[in-house]
Amino acid sequence: MTSFVIGIAGGTGSGKTTIAQRIADAVPAEQVLVLEHDAYYRDLSHLDGGARALVNFDHPDALETSLLVEHLTSLRVGASVGVPVYDFGTHTRQSARRHVGPRPLILVEGILVLADERLRALFDLKLYVDTDADIRILRRLERDIEERGRSFESVREQYYSTVRPMHLMFVEPSKRWADVIVPEGGENRAAVELLVGKVQSVLGKV
Repeated sequence: MTSFVIGIAGGTGSGKTTIAQRIADAVPAEQVLVLEHDAYYRDLSHLDGGARALVNFDHPDALETSLLVEHLTSLRVGASVGVPVYDFGTHTRQSARRHVGPRPLILVEGILVLADERLRALFDLKLYVDTDADIRILRRLERDIEERGRSFESVREQYYSTVRPMHLMFVEPSKRWADVIVPEGGENRAAVELLVGKVQSVLGKV
């Protein structure tokens, strides 16, 4: 099977997941696979709770990107893989894995997917979702408090100590590698329609 692979990067809360979902929804479910870089956070079960809280989760070293590269390489040649299932509450990987097979369309999304040369080499199309910082932090607050059980104080502290510095150091510079920059994420309907049209055209040739 020949897969068309799209990498979707951008700052936290930029709308990467929305873009990926809009594209995925536009094609038959059996033809698309979405991989989140976040699923590849390193397991921290060997650390106590206090030490886990000190980890810089916005630095590339916090992610086992080599495993994602391995999985994506396998998927591109038609093999199935076991994607990690990450527990954000405990910062550990669950024992079970999400077993997935190759699909004609593979979407890979995460803040750092364009920052790694090995990943970039596996993408047929590279997107960077460019959204204003104030919008991104509000979305981050909502997600972390409502979905991950975080407090406002902890989210604010993490933003100033690691999220913002790492964004400026790794995420923002990675947009120079993008083939397409999408302003305002999923709210940019014209851009989404163009991307969907591109994907549907490519899948018609797969």
